[in-house]
Amino acid sequence: MTTISGQRRTVLRAMAACGLGALAPAVRASGYPDRPIRMVVAFSPGGPTDVLARIIARKLGEQLPASIVVENRPGAGGNIASELVAGSAADGHTFLYNSSSISISPALFGRPELDPARIFTPVAYVATVPLVLIVNPKVQAATPAEFIALLKRQPGKLNFGSSGNGTIDHLTSVLFARQAGVQFTHVPYKGNAAALPDLLSGRIDFMMSGSINAFLPYVKNGQLRAIAATTAQRVSVLPDCPTLAETVLPGFDSGTWQGIVGPAHLSGEVVAKVNGAMETVLRAPDTIDALKAQGAQATGGPGRAYGDLIASEYRRWTDIIKETGATSS
Repeated sequence: MTTISGQRRTVLRAMAACGLGALAPAVRASGYPDRPIRMVVAFSPGGPTDVLARIIARKLGEQLPASIVVENRPGAGGNIASELVAGSAADGHTFLYNSSSISISPALFGRPELDPARIFTPVAYVATVPLVLIVNPKVQAATPAEFIALLKRQPGKLNFGSSGNGTIDHLTSVLFARQAGVQFTHVPYKGNAAALPDLLSGRIDFMMSGSINAFLPYVKNGQLRAIAATTAQRVSVLPDCPTLAETVLPGFDSGTWQGIVGPAHLSGEVVAKVNGAMETVLRAPDTIDALKAQGAQATGGPGRAYGDLIASEYRRWTDIIKETGATSS
């Protein structure tokens, strides 16, 4: 199984030209863009992905330069937005600001025709957003090793709250349970915002959340405890919180990521221009700081390598969904 960190290294090291525009009429980058660009977001306004998308849209618009309009099209785990962008003209004026849901939702909703490697042109790898294992203080564990030991002593007794069936935090918990050899009870919610109050009250025992800004104040004041990050690297805003990989589960690496894709057969010239602008955006200190403030880490790299990550993660999660029988309901 290829890990996110392995693919991330490929993205950052690759220097090949990006774009998949061999089958499309060329759109000359010299005159591009010649009108406002639509950036479709698959989630509701104000959510974590939307917040980052608006930061990136503003900064990218300054570099191209162009007016970039963010359009929210939530629903079906991101599939509605995916279909909209995939069906748009491959002229560089419609993009999808995507999360890792594009590698999960096709299998989760039984829509294999939405295989992202087939319907999109990868443009830019923007950011990674780690998940953090957080617990209610009544849970008698302060380290990853203690937490796993507790789960083994009480199989199925602790309640895990996720943002919904088949979401990245749910599927990450499946991987965690499998590799750690533990059991717990899954309680799905309609988003992290709905689960957090129950974690604070003790109705559920733990979560694996990427909504860092939402839970961080409660970690700082002691109402919640951060046990571990699920990604290979520590979380910048929680530097003392270890990772599962460095403590109890070597190689464990699962989290969410974000980027920009366009319709299939997008001109290589357009991809190169947008990707180059994004590289400038992601190197800017104010962008790095803005992403860090949202718990995200800037990545970057050429579009083709980002496509390799998307394809690898699509295979990974499709296999997990088939093995576990996870559904969207």
